[in-house]
Parts: sequence; C-alpha cells; structure tokens
Amino acid sequence: MEKRNFLLWKYVISEGEYKQMGKLKPLLPSLKEKKRYLAFNVITKAKSLTYGAICDAINNSFKELYGEVGLADAGLIFVKDKFNKKTMTGIVRVNNKLVDKLKLSLSMIKKIDNTNVVVRSVGVSGVLKKAEEKYLK
Repeated sequence: MEKRNFLLWKYVISEGEYKQMGKLKPLLPSLKEKKRYLAFNVITKAKSLTYGAICDAINNSFKELYGEVGLADAGLIFVKDKFNKKTMTGIVRVNNKLVDKLKLSLSMIKKIDNTNVVVRSVGVSGVLKKAEEKYLK
C-alpha cells in the first residue's frame, strides 16, 4: 500500500465524498511575502521585565495603531532564542512592506507592566544571521 503525505494533496468535499484533485503547486519565490528582521532595544531602569511582557506590549501597540488586519498583514514573529536579557535587545520578523509601521508602533510604547520604558529600533536586515551579528553584539 502506498503511503501518502496528506499535506501535499488537495481534497474537495462534495456530497460527503472526497475527490482527489492532485498535488498542490509550490508557491513561486517571486510570489512569497518577503520578510525583514528588525532588532530592537528596550531602555528602562528596572531590569525585571520579562520577554513575554515585551512581546505582548509590541503586539498590543501595533494592534492599537493598525488593527487586527494590519497585525495579520505584518506577520510579527518574535525570535525568542535571540533575546538578550542583559542588554534587553531582541529581534522581530516582519513583512518588508510594514517595517516602518513597526518602527512607529515601537516608538509609541511608553509603559510595560507599569514600568516606564523606551523601545527603539536598532536596525533592519533581510537575513537573521546578519541582524544578530550587526545589532545584537
């Protein structure tokens, strides 16, 4: 019996039965959404901020400014293993067309967990490794 990967097959449900439509075509590289990696720095006197609180504050700020649709278009993904607790720097992956909007939303953050903070963008790169080398060290 042939073993199939069902993620590669597209099925159509019609009147309770499945019909095989064939393999899904891969997306062309020119049609994929481009991404950028934005390095940010949190400046505060208190060092008790958690990574989760910082991520929530960035998400909430972006959502307040641009709504849920804007947040979905941006596709914000926080790179957890690149966050440095000592220097309070981290990296966020964002759509290349919405980098400026993310920078604006970072500048609008004034408090995280009732602690006065300043969140600033350090730099933007197209490759995660280069962003880490240039802006986090």
